[in-house]
Amino acid sequence: MKKLLMVAALLCLAACTTTAVNTAAPEAISAPVANSKVLVVEPDVQLSLLTAAGMQEARQDWSKQGHDNLSASLKSALQGKAHRFEVLDPETARDGRSGQLLRLHDAVGQSIMAFNYGAFKLPNKRGAFDWTLGEGAQVLAKEKDADYALFVTGRGSYSSAGRKAMFIAAAALGVGIPLGNQTVFASLVDLHTGRIVWFNVALAGPQADMRSTEGAASLTTSLLKGAPL
Repeated sequence: MKKLLMVAALLCLAACTTTAVNTAAPEAISAPVANSKVLVVEPDVQLSLLTAAGMQEARQDWSKQGHDNLSASLKSALQGKAHRFEVLDPETARDGRSGQLLRLHDAVGQSIMAFNYGAFKLPNKRGAFDWTLGEGAQVLAKEKDADYALFVTGRGSYSSAGRKAMFIAAAALGVGIPLGNQTVFASLVDLHTGRIVWFNVALAGPQADMRSTEGAASLTTSLLKGAPL
């Protein structure tokens, strides 16, 4: 009975969407002033199926659903804000310096996830949130006459029925095996300095399944909570 209660508790915890925000030191940034132009980069989403054997099988259909739903919910959430927004399709900007900047952000974003949210910390950061894309960000600022860029990246997997059954059976024996999970992070970049001024990570609960319109809207609300926009 105790083990079954433990399983139930884990499943209840999984029902909540949790977030964790990081911001650059206040003295190093200035909040976006009204009417700033913000580039909203189309979400980068990659989703997969976690099989009973623990293998991840890429699902392009889920990835497209996640992308489309997050893109629509972002546009809806940003309507009425005191800034000018322009959607940027990364597929149209993969060449030249702009393309290099987009790829650099991918690498920096993954580094933030690893070192600010993971088990390993960089000693030179000393707990501070201090990340930049460098002065190259000014290229995108000039090309698009923009002040900031908002990036959204989604990664994750969904457990198959067989994987869920294995989880329950293993828990009853006192053994833990991982289930699928989905993480989405957003970053706001000052294109004049290259500084990442705000960063948020959302670990999605079942009610925030980005494959559905309602789930993506719930996830976006959590993701943008406290964003300086």
